[in-house]
Amino acid sequence: MILRLIIWLILIFGGIAGGYYIDDILFENIHENVLFHIICSAVGIFLLFLVITISKNTGRTLARYGRKGKLKRLETNVLVREGVYQYMRHPMHLGLMLFPLSVAFLAGSPSFILIIAPIEILFMLIMIKVLEEPEAIRKFGDDYREYKQQVPGFCFRITCLKELLKTVPKNKENQ
Repeated sequence: MILRLIIWLILIFGGIAGGYYIDDILFENIHENVLFHIICSAVGIFLLFLVITISKNTGRTLARYGRKGKLKRLETNVLVREGVYQYMRHPMHLGLMLFPLSVAFLAGSPSFILIIAPIEILFMLIMIKVLEEPEAIRKFGDDYREYKQQVPGFCFRITCLKELLKTVPKNKENQ
């Protein structure tokens, strides 16, 4: 958990620093353009709203259906196929992939938006394939292999996206 937090901090602060450095080379005087920053801020706030909404909804779904017995916070021991998880295996990751992009827009850095954030998103996709999927297979075995055969990692159909943004009530145990 701590390692993942450190990776997030490196991605975000490294992206901002790298973005501003590249901006000075590729986009001279862009940081003086007020209209650009107003538009970027609006887009960034909207994306951040999506990140928070998706994280909250998927977290509540996991808390509601993914826990049997006493577990540490954020841990699951049941494979969840309810809610948005019936349409895609990694809805929380989809929301979290928007986070670097939202920070890039809030920072108002075209280099972060166009170059660094897409690289960070690709890195996240690789981490899902290399770490998350094998971890789920170790944890849930053949049930997860079957789930993986039936449900795509990500789904962008309107039905899926509506389910992703639909408010999930808090788990009664967590209230």
